[in-house]
Amino acid sequence: MSASPPPPVVPTSSGDLRGRRLAAVQHFASVPYAAPPVGARRFAPPEPAPAWQGVRDATDSGPTAPQRLRPVPGLDIAPLVGTGWTRGDDYLTLDVWRPDDDRTGLPVMVFVHGGAFVIGSKDASVQDGATFARDGVVCVSINYRLGIDGFLPIPGVPTNLGLRDIVAALQWVRAEIAAFGGDPANVTVFGESAGAMAIADLVVSPLAAGLFRRAIIQSGHGAMTRSVPIARRLVTKLAKLLKIAPSRDGFAAVPTETLLDAVEKVSLPTTRIDLRGEDGREPVFGISRFVPVHGDDVLPLPPLDALKSGAGKDVDVLIGTNAEEMNLYLVPSGVRDKIGRLLSWFVLRKSQPRAWAVLKAYGAGRRPAGHALTDALTDLVFRWPARRFAEEHQGRTQVYEFEWRSPAFAGELGAAHAVENAFVFDTLATVTGPEGLLGESPPQQLASRTHRLWIDFARDGSFPSKPFDRDSRQVYRIEAGEAAYEAPMPAAPFLP
Repeated sequence: MSASPPPPVVPTSSGDLRGRRLAAVQHFASVPYAAPPVGARRFAPPEPAPAWQGVRDATDSGPTAPQRLRPVPGLDIAPLVGTGWTRGDDYLTLDVWRPDDDRTGLPVMVFVHGGAFVIGSKDASVQDGATFARDGVVCVSINYRLGIDGFLPIPGVPTNLGLRDIVAALQWVRAEIAAFGGDPANVTVFGESAGAMAIADLVVSPLAAGLFRRAIIQSGHGAMTRSVPIARRLVTKLAKLLKIAPSRDGFAAVPTETLLDAVEKVSLPTTRIDLRGEDGREPVFGISRFVPVHGDDVLPLPPLDALKSGAGKDVDVLIGTNAEEMNLYLVPSGVRDKIGRLLSWFVLRKSQPRAWAVLKAYGAGRRPAGHALTDALTDLVFRWPARRFAEEHQGRTQVYEFEWRSPAFAGELGAAHAVENAFVFDTLATVTGPEGLLGESPPQQLASRTHRLWIDFARDGSFPSKPFDRDSRQVYRIEAGEAAYEAPMPAAPFLP
């Protein structure tokens, strides 16, 4: 009877790591890419992780960024965003999955999780990187600072700390991934929702230049940033709620649980705060108060303006959306079917100065107002800004649409936000069941094909459609398996 092989051990510049074997895959969990962001390092740029003696155990999922989850009626969200806050200081970490063999020079894919910049972690089961390692990719998934610690421009504190964390993780990948069999010159970053927004921002960031060759942007784009002066209104609001000075020392003195209480309160739609920009638009449409800012060394310009000047042209981009993104927000809650015309206008007016015209363009008056609002927000928040990113990106750009409709919520959830992730990772079982995002029997064939599309793009940029440009407007529809011309959307006149 043969003995089991010993656990895998990989050397890094900080010390040796001991992982574990899972089928034909090796997994290294919670590897520190930066020092714990506590004490003097809490509101500071990420610093290198300290070295260790001996072999570090890398088999436990470890701490996550402080956060508080909110349940969604009728939907199990844990597979999508993780189980919430696992306490501990050492959470600027990443996981690595690699094939259980001695291959080298493999393509590398680095995943950035979503969660509106306030929740989520590398450990959500839907994004298990073992499936990519199984298929010949070295896959990495990362944690980064969230909420107040990661995306609040507190006076005296460096801005965009969450983005700086992601850059630090990518620098770790460039320096260390060869020891895991990966090719540091063939790195693809990919992410969904807020993770995709972060990636879109880093495509144009001078701090991230040269750290990745390709980017896959799932339900994200570069339009969800604010200027520092606008974002400082959030600092002022939170400081008043907490009864502290709007400063580093003020926020650092507040217990984490109390900060999370304040994040929850300021995130309520009933909380009064004006985060509209100079043009009267609120670029995040109330989905999150916490987003990256532009006007610093991370994002000197708004990302769309940076694209126009040629930033990111050396990065191959695959960007896309789901056909019915906002269903995730408005179907489980019942809002889509209950909200009337006047309230629809009121909701949209907070973010879009021409709210009546938008609703009319989406059929309000001829169809239920809530359905018009949902479709309008799908295009305003996700689909059209993604096309605008594709239009302005001067490098090679592919655009996809994920149109498979989930049968959850009596068939009404449809091609909602986050539906594509389990297909991308080939992890359908994690979100299947009575309260699963994908219902009872999602199609494995579509998952196998979607997963392969992502791998092929990461390997060498292959994609089964012509690049997107303003004239041909070729969008590859993943379920249909074909590309077609996509006309500009009704939302086009209402956004930059």
